[in-house]
Amino acid sequence: MSLPDDVRSRLDQVRARIARAAEASGRRGEDVRLVAVSKTFGIDHIRAASEAGQRDFGENRVQEALQKQEALQRMAGSADFLIRWHLVGSLQSNKARRAAEVFSWLHSIDSPELLQRVDRAAVAAGTHLKLLIQVDLAGEATKHGALAAAVPAIFEAARACRAAQVVGLMVLPPWFDDPAGARPYFAQLRQLGDRLRASGTPPGMLQELSMGMSHDFEAAVEEGATIVRLGTAIFGDRRTGT
Repeated sequence: MSLPDDVRSRLDQVRARIARAAEASGRRGEDVRLVAVSKTFGIDHIRAASEAGQRDFGENRVQEALQKQEALQRMAGSADFLIRWHLVGSLQSNKARRAAEVFSWLHSIDSPELLQRVDRAAVAAGTHLKLLIQVDLAGEATKHGALAAAVPAIFEAARACRAAQVVGLMVLPPWFDDPAGARPYFAQLRQLGDRLRASGTPPGMLQELSMGMSHDFEAAVEEGATIVRLGTAIFGDRRTGT
């Protein structure tokens, strides 16, 4: 099977699985935004997915996303494929200005200081960003995120943003061989959003829940995910590209 056909087939399967999981939670598949995480995959993979109708792509690093954007723009007739770029990895403060130029969505805001730096960068770049607050629910030393108790202060700082808009929460739970192991973390993120909404956080800041990856996205959707971030389920094994 050719790469475009393989990617299209995988996308069709993923979309069907999202639709079934969404129905189990009383929603429609269209209510869930699929972000194709293209980190480490080449331009041919992105192009194949884009030609199959995929619009949202996620990268972990600013520089890799920039290189791919430039390569796509050099392709005759590509028109950048109308891609919306998401930064799904952690963001260093010194990369905020470049990120504001490269991405439409940032999934990893974890402090008022980073939020403010990103907002200033978006003002300077003349862009408008959608932001998600990454929440640390497991206390893993190798992962970023704000503790749940620190999240309200980030939302309070977000009220003063001029060019960046906080629209929800994101979580990266521990790895479990059994996807059911991640389900409590997805439920906790949804419940945190409910508590914040009840305590007065504007609903517009809590529209999105970014949670679920290739091995556990169905559980995430059943628990209320509005965004899932999938790489290998769409593009194959990162070690082989198949």
